[in-house]
Amino acid sequence: MRMSSDADLSPESLLAAYAGGAFPMADVDTGVVEYFTCDPRCVIPLDAFRLPHTSQRAIRASLLRMRADTAFEQVMRGCMLPRPGQERTWISESMVAAYCALHELGFAHSVEAWLDDKLVGGLYGVAIGGAFFGESMFVLRNAGAGNASKACLHWLVTHLKSKQFTLLDSQYSNPLVLSFGGVEIPASQYEAQLAAATDLDVSF
Repeated sequence: MRMSSDADLSPESLLAAYAGGAFPMADVDTGVVEYFTCDPRCVIPLDAFRLPHTSQRAIRASLLRMRADTAFEQVMRGCMLPRPGQERTWISESMVAAYCALHELGFAHSVEAWLDDKLVGGLYGVAIGGAFFGESMFVLRNAGAGNASKACLHWLVTHLKSKQFTLLDSQYSNPLVLSFGGVEIPASQYEAQLAAATDLDVSF
């Protein structure tokens, strides 16, 4: 559901939007950023997260090095790259600037997979209290690291659990997120979980 158009992307407005259950996306044709909500909402219960056994084995056997918050803008730009079935991006240059500002303030975070000093996958999102709002992830499959984005998500879930987070928001559902244990819940249930999570005194 569209909430507003020509969205204000100041840090204060972004944080208020997330705390209220909204998130920004840019129109792929015009680049105009709008705030949206969705009902049902897709979340990944941290204790229900799962990876296929083949992916787990591949990640354990890989030479990937996991890092957090060392290449935030680079991760965002990786998420802007064309991918099968999605040649254009909903991430605009204005959003890159806005999220980089949030990153500098300690609210936006990246998880990165590196191979031979090259960024081959990553994800980014926003943390408020004990809620993490996952925005996007990417993988450079031609770099020989096809499980890099899954490794990032696995690292994120492990980290969030260790930090006592209670909510991992995925916004819209898709087959990939559902395969990780994602579930759709009514907006009313999401809002209750969101309020409880953002009220927690924990940090990323």
